[in-house]
Amino acid sequence: MSDEELFTRLLYYGTVQLNRSEDEVWLMPIGYLLDLWECHKQFLGLAKPKRVLTIDDVIPYGI
Repeated sequence: MSDEELFTRLLYYGTVQLNRSEDEVWLMPIGYLLDLWECHKQFLGLAKPKRVLTIDDVIPYGI
């Protein structure tokens, strides 16, 4: 996939799938756009999270 195809695809994801304006997609950091896209895929059931954490995994018992 060429760079042009990649940016076209990311622009499509940002504008159509994530409901952002084209200017907003071009100005947001690439990592943020990719995080939003991953969350969107998980929400639709197209992807699974790499790790599943509960609150007990984050905050130790007794605090």
